[in-house]
Amino acid sequence: MFAVYVVLTVLTAAVLAYGACLDFVRHPSIAAIADRVSVPRTWMVPLGACLAAGSAGLLAGFVVPWIGAAAGVGLVLYFLGAVGAHLRVGDLRIGGALVCLALSVAVLVLGIAVHGTE
Repeated sequence: MFAVYVVLTVLTAAVLAYGACLDFVRHPSIAAIADRVSVPRTWMVPLGACLAAGSAGLLAGFVVPWIGAAAGVGLVLYFLGAVGAHLRVGDLRIGGALVCLALSVAVLVLGIAVHGTE
């Protein structure tokens, strides 16, 4: 189970870091999504910072498990908010947010299973 936890955590951290970079440079595809769900473009950098912090927190969780758990909880809440933002405006193109939500939940659950309540 530890190997699955490590692989899934590194994969999730990489996906989140990539997403953060897209937010930081205000990539047109991400800006279009923000427009579609009525999120101001001025929020892109702060939302990217949340993704970057979550990515770093997941990796820090290998050394300090409670940081990884806190990052996992924060990411689950972040992506629940993302799904909610899409649904609020009737946008059903939520595949990316759902995949990231599922990855965040999986990493959180596996992290707790591997590290317990250290």
